Amino acid sequence: MFEFTWLWAFLLLPLPAAVYFFSKPKAQPSAIRLPKLPDGLGQKAKVSRWLVILMATAWICLVGALSRPVWYGDPIEINPDHRDMMLAVDLSGSMSIKDMITEDGEAIDRLTAVKDVLYQFIGKRNGDRLGLVLFANHAYLQTPLTFDRDTVQQQLDRTVLGLIGQSTAIGEGLGIATKTFIDSEAPQRVIVLLSDGANTAGVIEPLEAAELAARSDVTIYTVGVGAEEMEQRTFFSTRTVNPSHDLDERMLTRIAEMTGGQYFRARNPQELEQIYQMIDQLEPINTAQQTWRPRQELFRFPLALALLLSIVIVVMRKRNG
Repeated sequence: MFEFTWLWAFLLLPLPAAVYFFSKPKAQPSAIRLPKLPDGLGQKAKVSRWLVILMATAWICLVGALSRPVWYGDPIEINPDHRDMMLAVDLSGSMSIKDMITEDGEAIDRLTAVKDVLYQFIGKRNGDRLGLVLFANHAYLQTPLTFDRDTVQQQLDRTVLGLIGQSTAIGEGLGIATKTFIDSEAPQRVIVLLSDGANTAGVIEPLEAAELAARSDVTIYTVGVGAEEMEQRTFFSTRTVNPSHDLDERMLTRIAEMTGGQYFRARNPQELEQIYQMIDQLEPINTAQQTWRPRQELFRFPLALALLLSIVIVVMRKRNG
């Protein structure tokens, strides 16, 4: 956005004309008698039209420079105290079980339910740095901590089952998520872990990773995903089974307690959404913001043009003189 800081300076534009018309005329010297006048002495000096235009333009440029023209860039919001939050998502084979029943009665797999709710959760975390860790046979950092929520959402949307195996390396997931906070100066560092099973892979035990997180002042919220009942068809009939029999709730609860967090149970997409609303309340979004607008002073351009025109005017007057 273009703006003049001292707009009142434009009131000086008619000043040269006012001086020209209202100043007192110079007193005429007494007459001198000469036997003969030099040639052309009685002729009135002509003022070049271009000279007048150049002088007027130079004056306008000087006034324009005095008014301090400024160009303001787009506002940039700065969060002085942001929160760092890592999202650790289970990609083991059991996340493909279709036991998450939506409000419409449709059965969807666990990963789809997690992605749908987590996508909305990410979109609301304005002001937080977010990152994404995926784990199955092993864990890896999918998205480093960033303020770019759109990138985190895109990376989450691209996750597919079977990408890194079928097992569940919860300990590794927590370890890598905690490691990303090594250089973090955020006053609050949070991990949200989603899993539907027990630790069956990896080189570090979940409780060891939780102890490391606790020493690093990291809070962990754990979420156990999966229904408790599911109708399974057999050759002759159907039977009710517990698809979450492998879920180690005791371990997930212990991990959360060790770091000052909480454990939540999500049996359907509705409960999962409520859990994220509760996490929002426990870890409220930082609303303290500072707005900064980049500013570029432009007075040097009309000032430089005025000086250039002044040089041209002096040269033209010497030639005409």
